[in-house]
Amino acid sequence: MRRTTTPVLLALAAAATLSGCAVGPDKRDPMENWNRAVFNFNDKVDTYALKPVATGYKNVTPTFVQTGVNNFFGNLQDLWTGGNNLLQGKGGDAVSDFGRFALNSTFGVLGLFDIASEAGLRKHKEDFGQTLGRWGVQSGPYVMLPLLGPSTLRDTVGLPLDFVADPWSYKDPTNVRTIGGVIRVVDQRASLLDASSLLEDAALDRYEFVRDGFLQRRQSQVYDGDVPETKAEENVPEQPSVNPTGEGTAQPAT
Repeated sequence: MRRTTTPVLLALAAAATLSGCAVGPDKRDPMENWNRAVFNFNDKVDTYALKPVATGYKNVTPTFVQTGVNNFFGNLQDLWTGGNNLLQGKGGDAVSDFGRFALNSTFGVLGLFDIASEAGLRKHKEDFGQTLGRWGVQSGPYVMLPLLGPSTLRDTVGLPLDFVADPWSYKDPTNVRTIGGVIRVVDQRASLLDASSLLEDAALDRYEFVRDGFLQRRQSQVYDGDVPETKAEENVPEQPSVNPTGEGTAQPAT
């Protein structure tokens, strides 16, 4: 999956969940019935296939090898991140990203070692969905994609360009590209095993937990953590309140 639950996402989702349970249809999620069905499908694929493989990979593979795999694919990602920072008008970040790629690809032995971070070049993570959001394109409805996980309509539209811009998608021969792609997914899933266990233990409604956390985190990514107050309110789930007559009505969480 391209996007998976992270500790940051979990913390945001926990805060949203504790602030109150959603009542009635969520305006951010008009396709909730469909999304829940896809979520359940993804969950079964993860439970019976991806998670066991990732667990075995984490238990058997030496830590330095896992770090090298993560660094290698992260180095490739720096190229597209730099491109998106350039498109967003963040020239300084783009120069840093391209510098990271150059440094790690050479002195870091094709990216296996993250020399750039040690040199003080901060790692960023940008994609075309974030670029569209930066230029004012609204996120649109929440979407749960088969195998790929949580997304929005805007991010889904940007996915094809993200795939095309991935240098690994042009790797030859095909069998090497396929094997590398599988290792990449398994490695990403292995790095999230602890976070997913927390999700399973903490969430009353795992679907809402993931959705609310994802939407808040995604908005934070678009604005580089500095979300305008009016925008932040858009992704706050509704919670019940009691009016003077004693009847429950949905009010924005504060």
